Amino acid sequence: MKFLEYTPLERINDFLSDINLGERTIKGRLEAYSCKHTGTDKKISLSLEHEILDYLGKSSDTESPSPAELLCRSSRKTLIYLILTLNHMYPDYDFSAVKAHRFFTEEDWSSFKQIFDTYMLEASKEWVETNEGSFLFENLYKALDEVVKVADCEIYSYNPDSVGDPFIERGAIWSFNFFFYNRKLKRVVSFRFCCLSNLAARGFVNGGLSDEDVGVFDDMDM
Repeated sequence: MKFLEYTPLERINDFLSDINLGERTIKGRLEAYSCKHTGTDKKISLSLEHEILDYLGKSSDTESPSPAELLCRSSRKTLIYLILTLNHMYPDYDFSAVKAHRFFTEEDWSSFKQIFDTYMLEASKEWVETNEGSFLFENLYKALDEVVKVADCEIYSYNPDSVGDPFIERGAIWSFNFFFYNRKLKRVVSFRFCCLSNLAARGFVNGGLSDEDVGVFDDMDM
């Protein structure tokens, strides 16, 4: 996967790098990649393919049905591209193909917009105040469309459990990972955004949360 630089994405990244809302901070980042294999990507993709085929082989020997999305070669290829993107986003994590596919969900633009409008409302208000009345979501759409042509994209969300979510270690209150994959252009744009507790962030910087700090979160209604 080759990282691609696009100015419209960087403008939004600059804004989403650190939106301090007092007790919380919203962060987000867009990254564009070409699906052309570079470096160790080819070796990793072959390893992932073998992992999937081995899993399918074992499933055929049991009564457990194989996931339909893993039986289709093109679907497996898409899954591998998404996992390679995750590897570039989170180089300290080891993503298993068999486990990761359970956390991917195919979405549509309306479901993505609903989540964005709900969770990024405060960030959108900040954007309006600092960007002369333009709207964050409109700028996001234009930036994505320039890179991957939204109308031709497959959209996936990645919603792992607590073990497989990198943001959990960073004191996240909530977090989302979306992927916009254009099969024809062979490009994928990842968009991750999260809300961090500033109290938790300070605790992690100092080496971990104290028992008193943890108690604060127990009383929070999330």
